[in-house]
Amino acid sequence: GFSTSAAQLGLPDTGQASYDDFVQAGRNICSVVDIPVIGDGDTGFGNAISLKRTVKGYARAGFAAIMLEDQVSPKRCGHVAGKQIVDRPEALARIRAAVDARNELEDLDILILARTDARIQSFDEAITRCRLFAELGADITFLEAPESEEEMVTYCQQVPGYKLANMLEHGKTPLVSHARLQEMGYTIAAYPLTLLSAAMKAQLQVLQSLKEGGTSHLDQILSFEEVKRHVGFPEYFEEQQRYAIPSDKADP
Repeated sequence: GFSTSAAQLGLPDTGQASYDDFVQAGRNICSVVDIPVIGDGDTGFGNAISLKRTVKGYARAGFAAIMLEDQVSPKRCGHVAGKQIVDRPEALARIRAAVDARNELEDLDILILARTDARIQSFDEAITRCRLFAELGADITFLEAPESEEEMVTYCQQVPGYKLANMLEHGKTPLVSHARLQEMGYTIAAYPLTLLSAAMKAQLQVLQSLKEGGTSHLDQILSFEEVKRHVGFPEYFEEQQRYAIPSDKADP
């Protein structure tokens, strides 16, 4: 969500990106990769009925999972100030609707990643919500912004099923190794801003170089050949040869 808002719209992650923004971004990404992609469904873009449409739309776009949360709309990044959450019954209704939508899909499949930001109210409330989400049928739970390794371990011990850790550099949650996360009981680690942050830093450095004269950045960028390789030119040209039209100058 944060990256889509920033990279696609140039906006902060404060609920300004729409359903169509996310679905289009997801369709573009899922069409060119062969790994599972998790889509950020925010709060579902409306009431429970609208949320079911969101789940089915994300499945059609190619997402392997959709993350849905219990913030008040418009929501915001889980590691910034000013978050608010809905009451527990509404949070449960959202996940119940999401699970129903998943189960109604006939020719598609999608996992439900149920997120809670209830740590802002209390750690106990966040644990309770995650346990109830799992009971409702959520495939994965996500307790956002635990503030210590002790809280992370407690979450993994008290909530059944698959669990996601949000490894946001310089965020509220301790940044720990993959081995430590697995030891705690996590099954998925997300690094939501790592590539965006690295890209922004590199771009700012290159822009400064250009401002100062325009040549000192050459050791900070890829060669043109590497750029072409990463965006798929070699594969395109190889496939193009398959459909090449024979020259009409050839002998009969």
